[in-house]
Amino acid sequence: MRKLFVAMSMLLCMGANAQNIQFHYDLGKAIDDDLDSRPSFTTTVELFKTDKWGSTFFFVDLDYLHDGVAGAYWEVAREVNITNNKQWAAHVEYNGGMASNKYSGMSTRYQHAFLAGPAWNIASADYSKTLSLQAMYKYYFKGQNAWNKPFNSFQATAVWGVHFAGRKFSFLGFIDCWYDQSVRGNWITISEPQLWFNINTLKGCKDINLSVGTEVEISNNFVFDDKGRNDRFHAIPTIAAKWTF
Repeated sequence: MRKLFVAMSMLLCMGANAQNIQFHYDLGKAIDDDLDSRPSFTTTVELFKTDKWGSTFFFVDLDYLHDGVAGAYWEVAREVNITNNKQWAAHVEYNGGMASNKYSGMSTRYQHAFLAGPAWNIASADYSKTLSLQAMYKYYFKGQNAWNKPFNSFQATAVWGVHFAGRKFSFLGFIDCWYDQSVRGNWITISEPQLWFNINTLKGCKDINLSVGTEVEISNNFVFDDKGRNDRFHAIPTIAAKWTF
């Protein structure tokens, strides 16, 4: 499971900090027999922090099998504002991790990826709606002895956040699309929209920072199945809970 900038989409243009921990029960095994080796449980820790120059974001995913952690993946990104209104920023990012089973499809590791490019960030007056668009050069490594096989690519990313019904509900997510000549059609796409119900909006529950909801991993040419294929479309939902600190 991969997540990108879900926390940042909530607070993109605000001088605020946020961190949360999420728990996801993945339904991939239940809906596709070819995903039997896919881990059912994932925990995610996210942090977003602003300062006078810009913002820093990172998350860490841990995937679990019955006998322990099956994989770890993390992304860390830094944005530096280049306009006074903070709408334009310079964005740099690193992605990487490890996996211990064929679910990763990456020879037991998610290999290094470095990204850089401009970001355009906007928000409504009350920050109930946010949007970030990023266009980035991507330099990453693939396959065995990957360090000797750098790959030049381009990635476009959109990140959104919409809070509605008195902020009782939050619709958050991202979509990534990047060039990869090794896959059918030469493009990989992944999106993970999330829908949360925020319990702290209920009367008498102000200090209960728990949200419950779902995430759907929608992808093409991204998920490896038990047969080693990654040339299929998938839409894999989760049952999820999140605590915001």
